[in-house]
This record gives sequence, structure tokens and C-alpha cells, in this order.
Amino acid sequence: MSRFLAAAVQMTSTSDADANWRSARALVDRAASYGARFVATPENANFLGPHEDKVKLAETLEGPTCSRFTELAVKHGIHLLLGSFNEQSPDPQRCYNTSVLFGPDGRVLGVYRKIHLFDIDLSEDVRFQESATITPGTEVVVASSELGAFGLSVCYDLRFGELYRKLAADGAQMLTVPSAFTLRTGKDHWHPLMRTRAIENQCWVIAPAQSGIHDDQGLRESFGHAMIVDPWGHIVAMASDGPGLAVAEIDLARVERVRAAMPVADHRRIEGP
Repeated sequence: MSRFLAAAVQMTSTSDADANWRSARALVDRAASYGARFVATPENANFLGPHEDKVKLAETLEGPTCSRFTELAVKHGIHLLLGSFNEQSPDPQRCYNTSVLFGPDGRVLGVYRKIHLFDIDLSEDVRFQESATITPGTEVVVASSELGAFGLSVCYDLRFGELYRKLAADGAQMLTVPSAFTLRTGKDHWHPLMRTRAIENQCWVIAPAQSGIHDDQGLRESFGHAMIVDPWGHIVAMASDGPGLAVAEIDLARVERVRAAMPVADHRRIEGP
């Protein structure tokens, strides 16, 4: 399918899993009512609270969170991305940060476990060690669907261009970046990084986002600005403040036109790591 409507969801998730689900469901319902064929929710869509609790409450792919999203995809007959949830890992002290793409029949089309973990020490106010509670994934995932090929990633992955080069080389036409960027880093880096990933890979970028204050450690505030970027780097849709949607038409023929006019992949002379 060359053209379809897509929606990037913006949420303010907390430790209240039921409230998070009600918010996600309402926003997905709204996007589907607009005619969206693909809807994506942000990172930590089901839970964004104390990180020790995230591990304690971790689920399997057959658990209640994935089951709810499966039913929602089937209800609307849409492709639905659970931006990420806390999936059980072999390490009892840590869980995976896992993104799951569901087809309109509820079938799982792709499972990606976040590879790059957010271990930073910018200041007293911005200090975080994701690796303390998250087990990193190892697999690069391109999910095929009747809408096209989705390259899956999560949040901090955005800073590692080699991942997106690999996704594009493996056939991705669209890059999904469900995120919970901090306000401190997002205000300076979110827009340029999103546009860069679209431009250098000549792909659509669909980036659902967390926004506002969450009840995790330090009452962290997320930047928001859920957006959709076209293969030329234009931001074609962006959510306003608070929960909401960024909705745009995806034209996969635009990917082919941009790549044909400027065949960057064919011009590459230096291979990455």
C-alpha cells in the first residue's frame, strides 16, 4: 500500500497502569476514527514509574499488556505499535524494554528489544542509569507488513546512526522511534536528530513520545513533540502539549522518489562499523 494515514501518539504515562491503558486506548480509538491505518504509542506506554517496580511488574509477550494491544489492533483492523513495555528477561534484576508491532489480525509482526541504554550523567538534575534495570537487546529488527517495512527502534537508539543505516540497508522504508526523551536533552536534540535520521536514510520517521511529568525517580519531565518526518527531512506533523496525536499521510512512493533522485546508499564509499 503506497499511501496510508499514520498517527504518532503522545502520552503522559505514570505508575498507574490502568490509567495508562485508558489513555492509550482513547488515543488509539481517536486515531482510528480519523482513518489511521498505522498507530504508534510511545516508549513505556504501559508504565512509567519507579524503575524497581518496572522490573517487578515485568510481563511476557503473552501477558496482559500485549493482550490488550492485540485486541485493540483487531478491534480497529489497524497496524498498532506498542512503543515499548517492560518484558521479562532471564535476569530477575532487570527486564527488557520491548517494542512490539501488531498486525490488523492481532498477529505479532515484529519484536524489538532496545539495544542502546540511557546511562548518562549530565548534571545533578539529569542523571540516569537505564542499564541498572534494563537488559539490552541484541537484534536489529525490520518488520514486514502489508503497509510496508518498519525499522524498529526505541528512544536513546536515536543517537546511534549506524543502527538506522543497518535498518535502511535491510529494507526499512519507515523508522519508528517511540520515546520518552527528557526535557533537558529533548529541547536541544529531539528535532535535529529526528530530521537527521530521516534525511540520511531517506525514510519516513514516526516518533510517538511521552510528554510531561511522570512519577518515576526524580519526577522526571519528558519533552513530548511526537512527530512524523518525511524522507526529505520535513516535519509534516507534530503533537501539541500534553496527550494527543501527530497525524499525517505516509506516501511510500516518496521514499522511492527521494532515493532515486539522490541515491545516497549507492554513493557510500566508507562502510560503518
